[in-house]
Amino acid sequence: MLWLTAVLLALVPVGVAHAQGGDDPSQVGIEEHDQNVAVNVRNDNEPVKDVRVVVSGGGFEAEALTNERGQARIGVPTTDPYEVLIDEESLPDGITVTGDNPLEVKFGSQFFQPANFFLGEGERQTVGFLPQLTERLMNGLNFGLMLALASIGLSLIFGTTGLTNFAHAEMITFGAVMALVFGVFLSLPMWIAIIIAVVLSGALGWAVDAGIWRPLRRRGTGLVQLMILTIGLSLAGRFIFQFFIGGGTYQLPGSGGVKHQILGPIRLSTVDMLSMGISLVVLLAVAYWLQRTRTGKATRAVADNRPLAAASGIDVEAVTRIVWIAGSALAGLSGILWAYFRPGTKWDMGVQVLLLIFAAVCLGGLGTAFGALIGALVIGVLVEVSTLWIPSDIKYVGALAVLIIILLVRPQGILGRRERIG
Repeated sequence: MLWLTAVLLALVPVGVAHAQGGDDPSQVGIEEHDQNVAVNVRNDNEPVKDVRVVVSGGGFEAEALTNERGQARIGVPTTDPYEVLIDEESLPDGITVTGDNPLEVKFGSQFFQPANFFLGEGERQTVGFLPQLTERLMNGLNFGLMLALASIGLSLIFGTTGLTNFAHAEMITFGAVMALVFGVFLSLPMWIAIIIAVVLSGALGWAVDAGIWRPLRRRGTGLVQLMILTIGLSLAGRFIFQFFIGGGTYQLPGSGGVKHQILGPIRLSTVDMLSMGISLVVLLAVAYWLQRTRTGKATRAVADNRPLAAASGIDVEAVTRIVWIAGSALAGLSGILWAYFRPGTKWDMGVQVLLLIFAAVCLGGLGTAFGALIGALVIGVLVEVSTLWIPSDIKYVGALAVLIIILLVRPQGILGRRERIG
């Protein structure tokens, strides 16, 4: 009888979900994503209301509350396996899940997948605080390393030109879109598609600087006017992406995947490990370039004092051109990793993390590459760890609140220099 009930509940029409509107806490992300998980919670064949359900997998996480029918639907971006967890703290007293919790769901040819939970009397088994903290720390480190790639590029551009580039978000999106075009639409091997996407991102940075910013610098255009122009370019780029790839979410090959037990409570997927490894190697290469190479030292000199660097014989325009190429390439790589972490490539994906990137740059110290690295790691860890105490929907707000507090104590940022005003 229980299996028949589960099958009937799973076949509830999707139209019911749309009819209840976007404010229904039992319907989350069903209009944004094509696939969704249909959760049913029953106790002695009776529905259980207001049970917190969390769906996670491949860096994606969303939660909902069951309605009067004991049902919830959560949209997911991929057809990869997901874990569906019942928060047993939200169950009535003395009631627990009698089967697996979390429950793994796998999509077949259907656009939705049922996840049926049956409750009963028993002793609850909850995940300890330390395993949860360890998992959030690893996710935060992965997220922070990805943010650091984009933050360093933005910080270098600001340091050498003084430009606050709001179009940096579209450079992030561009990298993911190019990986999508070559890796999915043209079916090239993904490692080749990623290399092509990073190279094209660097080429985009060179073209934008040569076609727009360099002529405007020669005309002596003010930084405020240039900043406003970056906002316009950001809006234009965003809707150009939407025009060509549409408003849906596309998945890169290999996104998602089941997490493997690494050490103790540490669980990482193959994509997570590759993402963290690539980020570390690239960040170490950037650090070596800045510290040991002639061009890197010239870049630091221009960032410290542009007029003095020019008076010392440094080709400031050549350095600026190199910084635009490197910063854009780093942003493109960050966008690819963000598409895997999120997961999914979408026309406005860059703007979703733009404020966090600015927060990392400000926190670390404006114009300092190593400060941006530290700030990104701090922001990434705070964003993920904060979900232990606050809802995941407002986790970005907690990171920005910490930024405000730190800047009140140290306005120049962690590695920034004090400057005299007036």
